[in-house]
Amino acid sequence: MMSSSPAGASGPAVEVRDLRVDRGGREVLHGLAFDVPRGSIVGLLGPSGCGKTTLMRALVGVQTVRSGTVTVLGEPAGSPGLRRRVGYATQKPAVYADLTVAENLRYFASVLRAPRSDVARVIDEVGLGRSRDQTAATLSGGQLSRVNLAVALLGAPELLVLDEPTVGLDPVLRQELWELFRELAEQGATLVVSSHVMDEAGRTDRLLLMREGDVLADGTPDGLRSRTGAADLEEAFLHLIHERAGSPS
Repeated sequence: MMSSSPAGASGPAVEVRDLRVDRGGREVLHGLAFDVPRGSIVGLLGPSGCGKTTLMRALVGVQTVRSGTVTVLGEPAGSPGLRRRVGYATQKPAVYADLTVAENLRYFASVLRAPRSDVARVIDEVGLGRSRDQTAATLSGGQLSRVNLAVALLGAPELLVLDEPTVGLDPVLRQELWELFRELAEQGATLVVSSHVMDEAGRTDRLLLMREGDVLADGTPDGLRSRTGAADLEEAFLHLIHERAGSPS
């Protein structure tokens, strides 16, 4: 099971200040600033291309930034000391096609120096028990996404950064994974989860609504509905877009 944060840990799990990122000769993140409290689930919500993946890459220290700071668990993002404290599931699964599910996980567990017993645990947590001996090349897209998530769960990461972890999954499995995310947060882990599916947003403790490299709003799902007078989060998101478009420059 996921361990809680180290005794004495204080302050936000993530602190972002004036983060600016250029890609392809243009600025794609425009001076973002926010905190992620420890032990919470924070959702990054917005359409494809809005900057969610670039932001998540910055959080795990694999994205070149032009300016600003990203502090993770008290250290600069990407610091060697964070290697086993942060779990990262990319949007595109990064596993070996010629290895079975179990072999992939045993390999990554050895790289991360995670307990060998973690392999059985994470296979069970993501519902891959019947596929443990299948090679990755024979898995469906949804199964590959689950293997990718299982790799991120190995060890005892204090921060999980999950880029679109439920894409391609059926509604039952999506429900089960969100229940797992909540259980992990209750045990002390912090999760940053991106999605473009509005009905998942209500499962988070807090939402960062993103569009075109900016944060349109930062608040609880109920708070955002209340602020906009919207019945649901999709309507709230559209309201905020129209509000921003109508604001004087």
